[in-house]
Amino acid sequence: MLAISALTKVFGGFTAVNGVSFEVKQGEILGLIGPNGSGKSTTFNLIAGALAPSAGSIRFLGREIGGWPAYRVAHAGIGRTFQIPRPFRRLSIIENVALAAYHGQADRPTREQAFSQAKEILDLVRLRAEPGSRVDGLGAAGLKKLELARALATQPKLLLADESLGGLDEQEMNQAADLLAEIRKQRGITIVWVEHIMGALMRVVDRCVVLDHGEVIAQGKPEVVAHDPRVIEVYLGTDAKDVQATVAARSG
Repeated sequence: MLAISALTKVFGGFTAVNGVSFEVKQGEILGLIGPNGSGKSTTFNLIAGALAPSAGSIRFLGREIGGWPAYRVAHAGIGRTFQIPRPFRRLSIIENVALAAYHGQADRPTREQAFSQAKEILDLVRLRAEPGSRVDGLGAAGLKKLELARALATQPKLLLADESLGGLDEQEMNQAADLLAEIRKQRGITIVWVEHIMGALMRVVDRCVVLDHGEVIAQGKPEVVAHDPRVIEVYLGTDAKDVQATVAARSG
């Protein structure tokens, strides 16, 4: 579905992403992980069209999309969430989602269709919103669900989920991870998930790609990546045993 080949991004004299290559298969959840400054966010921004590559290829459904503007990438079928939700505060919850549906799809729906889709998506992400419900009444978990709903409203084939667990407690984290798995199951959406909270991520991903200093240092199934010596050294550290236990419990 998505093929990244020798992807590189240079800012002045700094190489943020250096020759990154990996593939995302139809219907899978791929975890893109690594320490701070490893190039995860830059890679996301390159795929989503927020940045243009310095070199390399980004192919989505057989088409080269590297360098496309963000709106064109969205219309091609790639949706994304942002680490810090920034909804329109003057709009209601359902209006925020309907607006994303109206402007984010290649085949623009009618106003009535946009609101109908918004209600369906809010039900999917389990965000209860009465008509006129305001964004200001949402806590951290509600804002994350709204951010996810706005991305889903664009009707993506591929969802880029950026730090979906930030600011959540442990129960909310597990619920958010399970929700991504449910969205994949119900809608058949392929997901690439950037996250630094490994316990929740490792519960649901099919494979992981690990970045460090802008380069891929490991990729494979969670049980393989969690035991990779270099991944433990540069990223997991003292959390390695907990992550390995999570993966083992899932496999069992």
